[in-house]
Amino acid sequence: MTILSSIKGACILLAATTISFPGIATDEEDIRKTLNHYIDGTSFSRPAEINQAFHETANLYLTKKDEPHWIVPSNEYAGWFGRRTPGTDTGRIGEIISMDIAGDTATAKVEILVPGRKMRYVDQFLVKKLDGEWKIIAKTASSAPANNHGGRVLFILSSQAFHGSSDLPAGASFSEIVNAYDEFKKHGYTVDFVTPEGGSLPLSYINTSIDMHRKYIYDSDLMYALAHTKKPEDIKPARYKAVHYVGGSNAMYGVADNKALQDISMEIYEKHGGIISSVCHGTAGIVNLKTSSGTYLVAGKKVVGYPEDYERQTAEYFKQFPLLIGQSVQNHDGDFRFGPRNQAFVEVDGRLITGQNHLSSRLVVQKIVEALDK
Repeated sequence: MTILSSIKGACILLAATTISFPGIATDEEDIRKTLNHYIDGTSFSRPAEINQAFHETANLYLTKKDEPHWIVPSNEYAGWFGRRTPGTDTGRIGEIISMDIAGDTATAKVEILVPGRKMRYVDQFLVKKLDGEWKIIAKTASSAPANNHGGRVLFILSSQAFHGSSDLPAGASFSEIVNAYDEFKKHGYTVDFVTPEGGSLPLSYINTSIDMHRKYIYDSDLMYALAHTKKPEDIKPARYKAVHYVGGSNAMYGVADNKALQDISMEIYEKHGGIISSVCHGTAGIVNLKTSSGTYLVAGKKVVGYPEDYERQTAEYFKQFPLLIGQSVQNHDGDFRFGPRNQAFVEVDGRLITGQNHLSSRLVVQKIVEALDK
């Protein structure tokens, strides 16, 4: 990780970065394919696909009543999923949470949600490259009751690390990420992160004296996700119930005019009845969204964001802004609103929910959850 001083002096900018080595990208892709064979095979009753993920000598180290160290050969485990017609949905929802590659070995963590049983499993894998193929050679797992229901939300963020063409650092607001993330997780939602370029996300305004920051800056699952954000082409809009545009100083760049991100948001909104939301500078990302009829999404709607009235307009960073949020909303026939400085302020207008600042993040999520519950 790289730590840079922020434009405000009292804050810091942290860029979650990864070091690339020759062959790592290919190995990561191959490991993901192997793990997805396991996930898809167990989710849709395909024992042959499960066997494809494991080495033939692999064992699973599990737990059952009165047998805390229960060893199950992988082919026996695969056979458990052959009791149903191939393709039958088992109710499992799998997700690769993280992986760590060291030469020809790797460890990986996979989350398995079973909403019907209100359970969450965490599978830990040891994976090895054998004869040019990555195979699971061992697996263990833990389980716990959970309120996860399978609903997913997509956080849209900027890849930009500097203001425009300057050397002034910029990043996504850590407060806005963790406050919203924590609230969604509390309500049983899975959160994915997408940026225009994918990969590591520049972060700003981190203060480990704040309990919520300290909780998540050391959360390996979240930090892995922020260091490995998805690219637009990785996203399947039908999976999501809402999109949430996160602010921070970098949100002004690279999102508002990104066609791929626009298409994702509007498909979720129009084809799947989803919600579009934003907070603070994240509202810059929605000002250019258009409906299938060609009208701006914000037209005729109450919209909140961080107003240019509260910016330091003589500062160098402000001169780099490619657009002004309030002015852009008004130019597109929206009703731009904002409240007192440093206070939460949120507007709900149908399936558009927007907030003013990081203090509004949790409230925006609560409004989203209320709408989705209806």
